Amino acid sequence: MTDNRETQLLASVPNELFIGGEWRAAEGGKTLTVSDPATGDAVKAIADASPSDGKSAMDAASDAFPAWAATSARERSEILRRAFDLLQELKEDFALLMTIEMGKPLAEARGEVAYGGEFIRWFSEEAPRVQGRYGANPEGTGRMIVSQHPVGPCFLITPWNFPLAMATRKIAPALAAGCTVVIKPAALTPLTTLFFAKLLDDAGVPKGVVNVITTSTSSAVSEPIIRDPRLRKLSFTGSTPVGQALLEQSAQGVLRTSMELGGNAPFVVFEDADLDKAVDGALATKFRNIGQACTAANRFVVHRSVVDEFARRVTERVQGFSIGRGTEDGVTVGPLIDDRAVAKAAHLVEDAVKRGAQVRTGGSAVERPGTFFEPTVVTDVQPGSDILREEIFGPVLAIVSFDTEDEAVRIANDTEYGLVSYVFTENLARGQRMIERLETGMMGLNLGVVSNAAAPFGGWKMSGLGREGGAEGIHEYLQTKYTLTPNPY
Repeated sequence: MTDNRETQLLASVPNELFIGGEWRAAEGGKTLTVSDPATGDAVKAIADASPSDGKSAMDAASDAFPAWAATSARERSEILRRAFDLLQELKEDFALLMTIEMGKPLAEARGEVAYGGEFIRWFSEEAPRVQGRYGANPEGTGRMIVSQHPVGPCFLITPWNFPLAMATRKIAPALAAGCTVVIKPAALTPLTTLFFAKLLDDAGVPKGVVNVITTSTSSAVSEPIIRDPRLRKLSFTGSTPVGQALLEQSAQGVLRTSMELGGNAPFVVFEDADLDKAVDGALATKFRNIGQACTAANRFVVHRSVVDEFARRVTERVQGFSIGRGTEDGVTVGPLIDDRAVAKAAHLVEDAVKRGAQVRTGGSAVERPGTFFEPTVVTDVQPGSDILREEIFGPVLAIVSFDTEDEAVRIANDTEYGLVSYVFTENLARGQRMIERLETGMMGLNLGVVSNAAAPFGGWKMSGLGREGGAEGIHEYLQTKYTLTPNPY
C-alpha cells in the first residue's frame, strides 16, 4: 500500500508518451503496468508505444533538429542549467519515485538524484566550450579550419537500475551538443524518465528536442528507429548480448554508437592493504543499489594472508544490514528488480557451493512479499564457478584468494569484460603497476566508488564503446568537419 504522499506523486507523473512537445496516448490506447518490486503491487499504468509511435517520435526529433542545432551554445547551456535548478527543487520527489519503481533505499535514491543532476550541470557548462582549431597547413598553401557539429537525431536506450542518472548522462550531452533525442527507458522503471521529460519541458526545452517512448515491446519499437536513415547516433546501456544485436542493426546506417555494456569487476586486496579502507570500499561497491550496478565488484580477489580477516570483517558488517522496502527507516537493502534477478542470484550461490564454496551469511531468497535476496558473503569460491564468470547483479560478495601479484593480475584479467577494477594497496609502485596491467577502462585505487560526472565513464573489451561524462562525453554527440581555405597572403 502507498501513503498519501506517494499517491500524490504518482498522480503527478505523466502516463502518456512525450512526442513533439505533447503528451499523447499510445496507438490503440495500449498500456503497460509498472509495479513496486518491494511489494509486487501495481503502481501506475502508462502508455505502451507501438512501432508507429516510435516513428512519430523520430519524425519529431528530425523536424526539431535544424533549429536546435542552430540554437546558440549559451542558450542551450542556460536551458540545461534551469533543468538542473528544477531538479534540486524536486529532488525529494525524484528520489521517492525511484524508490517506488526500482526499489533502492531512499538514501541511495537521493544519492542518485545528486549524481544524475551533476551530468546536467556539467554539460550545461560544456555546451559553450566546444572548440575547433585554425591554422596554416604544413605546406603554407592554405588555412585549415577544424570545426565541431552536432551529429544529428539520437536514439537513447536506458536501463532500469539507475532511472534518472542514465537518462541525464545521455540526454544532457546530446542537448549540449545541439542534438535532438528519442529516449526509450526500460519498461520496468519508466516513470522517472517521464517525470524528467516533464521537468525538461518546464525548463524550456523546445518541442521535439526530447521525445520519450515507453514500451513493453522494445525490439519491435527500437529496430525501425535504428534503421531510419534520419537517425545518426545510438547510445545504449545494458547487457552485452543486447548491445551486440544493436551494433549489428546500427551497421546498416553506419551509426555513431556508444555502448555501456556488462561488467565483471575485480576487487583486488593486497597483503599491505589498509583493511579498514578495503572493507569500506567493498561494501560501497558491492551493495550500492543492492548490487545492481555495472560497476559493482563481482570478484573479490584477496591475498591469502589477509583473506580470513577480510572475510570476517565484511561478514560482520553485512550481517548488520537491514532488509525492507526502501521507504522504511534504516533499510539498507531493498528488493531486486524482479523474480528473474532473485533466481539468478540463487543459482550463482548454489553453483558456487556445489563446487566447494562456503556461505558465511545469507545465500537465500527472503520469504516475504516482493523480490528480496539476502545480502550474502561467499568464500573459498573455486575456479570455474559461474559466479566468477557471470555478472551477479545482486547483493552477493564472492571471495577468492591469491598468493602473488602476477596471479592477482591473471585472475582479474580473466574475463571478456573490462569496465572497472578496484585495487587496495598501500604500495605506491604496486598501485602504478596495477594501473598499467589491469584491462579495464576505469579503476578505483583504494576507493570503492569511481563514478563522477566530470570523468569519462566506459569500458574496454566486451564492456563497450565510447565514453559518457567528462570532457569526452560531449564529443560522442559531435562530428568533425575540416575545411581548407586559400592562403590569404
